[in-house]
Amino acid sequence: MTEPIVISRDATARVLPTHAEHLIDGHWQGSSTVSQSFSPATGEPLGTFADGGAPEARAAIEAARRAFRATSWSRDRQLRSRALLQMADLLERRRDQFILGLAQENGKPLAEAGLEIDLTIPKLRYAAALALTDSGRTAEVAPGLYGQTLRQPAGVAGIIVPWNSPVVLVVRSLAPALAAGCTSAVKMPGQTALVNGMFAQLVADTDSLPAGVVNIFTESGNEGAPRLISSPDVDVVSYTGSTGVGRVIMREASARLKPVSLELGGKTPSIVFDDADLEAVVPTLAKSITVFAGQFCMTGSRILAQRGIADELRERLRQALEAVKVGPGDDPGSDMGPMIDQANVDRVDAIVERALGYSTAIVRGGRPDDPALASGAYFRPALLEVGDPNAEIVQQEVFGPVATFEVFDTEQDAISLANATDYGLAAGIWTRDVDRPLRVGRELDVGTVWTNTWAAVVDQFEEGGFKQSGVGRLNGLRSLEEFLEIKTLLHAAPASG
Repeated sequence: MTEPIVISRDATARVLPTHAEHLIDGHWQGSSTVSQSFSPATGEPLGTFADGGAPEARAAIEAARRAFRATSWSRDRQLRSRALLQMADLLERRRDQFILGLAQENGKPLAEAGLEIDLTIPKLRYAAALALTDSGRTAEVAPGLYGQTLRQPAGVAGIIVPWNSPVVLVVRSLAPALAAGCTSAVKMPGQTALVNGMFAQLVADTDSLPAGVVNIFTESGNEGAPRLISSPDVDVVSYTGSTGVGRVIMREASARLKPVSLELGGKTPSIVFDDADLEAVVPTLAKSITVFAGQFCMTGSRILAQRGIADELRERLRQALEAVKVGPGDDPGSDMGPMIDQANVDRVDAIVERALGYSTAIVRGGRPDDPALASGAYFRPALLEVGDPNAEIVQQEVFGPVATFEVFDTEQDAISLANATDYGLAAGIWTRDVDRPLRVGRELDVGTVWTNTWAAVVDQFEEGGFKQSGVGRLNGLRSLEEFLEIKTLLHAAPASG
């Protein structure tokens, strides 16, 4: 992972709006319910937001359907490209404000918030290029009979966004949907409502975007999101989140045979062979556990160590994790920020406590002793050694800064261990052997395999999971396919004379 340039500004500055509303059909809209957003670092309120539900979802869907039918958006690829480029330019100009807003409301350290925004800007530009370069095919399939394919937008895209990386993950689905010519109804999470408001303002300021093409509502409950699944006026759904909710979405969408794109949970194994460069391995693996406070589908939650280096790697990781400085996201000295809220701290701590009954704590982790951090949702990173790959903490996604340490002997042992869970999002291989990554990587049941790195995600190549980690692909050329329908036209030329 490449560290972004950190912003240079007073970390106490306020960039978040004091109140955020929904953006529907080009207009700001309130709700009957107004809720508060809280700082995960202090527990103090940051502002208020219109807390939506079923009425806002219906309004967003209706506006998106009107825009799809009444505007030129679905057929004007130049307009689509221009709007996506304008969004990218606006986000680039507001980069520092978004970084600080994420640090304050989401809890990410400034460097990690910067990473999120710096991943988002090029996604918009890549999608703008896809809008101009996507095409069908044509052929004379028999004498006088011509075939042609048209790649048409599916219609209205329902997009459901998680709270762990709200800006990059809304754009990861929204950008290809817009490039394909879809309009959208977007449900964003209550935990990041004020950052959502900043993103909605960016959409409102994109004057090349027709009203109703992008409709954004925030809800802390679960009344609006199900409408995106059940409504006959939503043609395709893109969801990022937990595997459990993904199963529910797929089941509910099946009633209308509605296409779904699901990017779900993970249990990313990092396989460290005896010949690996531990100087490079240790800091990267420590980061893989602590980035976004472990609230990341690609968190390096399983360390698989070959026996020859297991003792040294175990000790080095212990030292690295114990040295992690936990603190507020907008403090430049923090290595890891808070989790999203106290409820998640309690949940993760309970998982670790149960696991101590069958594992050995290399680093126990847990709530920090520092009284200055007592009011925040902090959890120090944990590393537990486990001998049974069927153990709960190996099999279930923790979604916190917790990893397991497992020892293997042979390549086949490593492959068997890596494939031992229901998840298949990503995996890492650490070795100096140039042939091993291809040999082992081919056998891993995952959507992405990294060699001597972690969390390298690029716009040009697809991202998604095997098994219970998802359906479909985002990023890359395939991302457009999730939002397109293919129509075949056959034309018989009249006989001459």
